[in-house]
Amino acid sequence: MKIAVIGASGRTGRIVVKDALARGHQVVAVTRADGVSEPDDDKLVSARADVRDADALKRALVGADAIISALGVGTSRAATDVYSTGVSNTLGAMQSNGGAKLAVISAVPAGPWEEQPLLQRRIVLPILQHFFGASYDDMRRMETILQETTDVDWISLRPPRLVEKPSKGAYRIGIRPLARARAITYGDLARALVDSLARPELYRHAVYVAN
Repeated sequence: MKIAVIGASGRTGRIVVKDALARGHQVVAVTRADGVSEPDDDKLVSARADVRDADALKRALVGADAIISALGVGTSRAATDVYSTGVSNTLGAMQSNGGAKLAVISAVPAGPWEEQPLLQRRIVLPILQHFFGASYDDMRRMETILQETTDVDWISLRPPRLVEKPSKGAYRIGIRPLARARAITYGDLARALVDSLARPELYRHAVYVAN
């Protein structure tokens, strides 16, 4: 399978690229600036495109069977449209180019709060929304756009806190919120993104993932 990875130079994106290559996939690493290189790997090509540039993104995604968006704005508190505009332009490119599978990164606070335990609803989520609400608001816009999409098998992964630790090699995933879902490593999130492309029971769902 030919997988295009948007945001391939980020912390999660770099691991997604390595994981997909290790599984024998062809990979197109899509970045805004510097490309991504893996020594002696002829299955990797780089493409430069900003997700806000619909034409450039369409060119970068030509021939991709599946797309993984590892976009993120980190801990920025500034208003953003990178998630919603990015997914809109990605879907537009897929409709033109024929790609049918898409996995994106969202976050636990972007999901329905009423599904969460009381402590999360009353304390944790309001605090996170206060500090990083601009990102979560745009993730919600992104998920709304996906839910209105009928011709793409999409999956939106909602991780909790991402941690820079060695991968555990295992993760939990489900359509409902997960118990004791406090964190997930970047490596395990990357693995879940690649895995999700081959899990049709997850298609057209926003799902929770955690260690």
